[in-house]
Amino acid sequence: MEPDRFDTAHRPWPLPVLPWIMKQTWRNLLFAHWPVPAEELRAYVPKELPLDTFEGSAWLAVVPFRMTDIRLRGLPPIPGTSRFPELNVRTYVTIHDKPGVYFFSLDAAHTLAVKLARWLYHLPYYRADMGVTVQNETVFYRSERRQGGPAFAARYRPVSAPYTAQPGSLEHWLTERYCLYTLNGSRDVLRCDIHHRPWPLQKAEAELYENTMLTGNGLPFVPDVPPLFHYAEALEVRIWPLLKAADRMP
Repeated sequence: MEPDRFDTAHRPWPLPVLPWIMKQTWRNLLFAHWPVPAEELRAYVPKELPLDTFEGSAWLAVVPFRMTDIRLRGLPPIPGTSRFPELNVRTYVTIHDKPGVYFFSLDAAHTLAVKLARWLYHLPYYRADMGVTVQNETVFYRSERRQGGPAFAARYRPVSAPYTAQPGSLEHWLTERYCLYTLNGSRDVLRCDIHHRPWPLQKAEAELYENTMLTGNGLPFVPDVPPLFHYAEALEVRIWPLLKAADRMP
């Protein structure tokens, strides 16, 4: 996916005018999604960020994966910093008709990455002890935030051929999002644009041995419905600078 060969027909808005600044690949990714009442989730998302809903429901997700091939534009990967596991807890918001992701937390197994992401992107990153093993198509994933924080342990695997979610479907609404939103210390809304090809989704099965990622982040939700699982083998991503949403072009 070279800079002058982007496929953008699937995007809901044009690419940013500014050049991208970082490349990474997301691998062995699991989406575990639960519906939650929007009126109950509203209190846990900054008031500056309007919740996005699908047919009246908000959704929470726990997303474990591996990041690889991390590098800044024009530079080779820096040894020791180009790959590590990550686990995020997220929901969905939208501003100016641009649907995006809001993160309650992001756990990573790399101290420098945690510090840089907190500083440069105002994101709630945490250092965790993590391990990922892939045997055939089955992923064994574990994460425990340091200082006794929330933990996650699971086994998951794809159970269908890859496919592209259809526009208008819940799968498309959950996954095809091309920015994240966060706030700085002055409560300015910030947006970071990303770009990738449509998600190569697969149906998935998973067993969650341990999952305190919701309650461990202060979210009083213990879903009583089975999660919706999807898997993605690999997706290459480009990332743009973080700017005030009001100043973002286009």
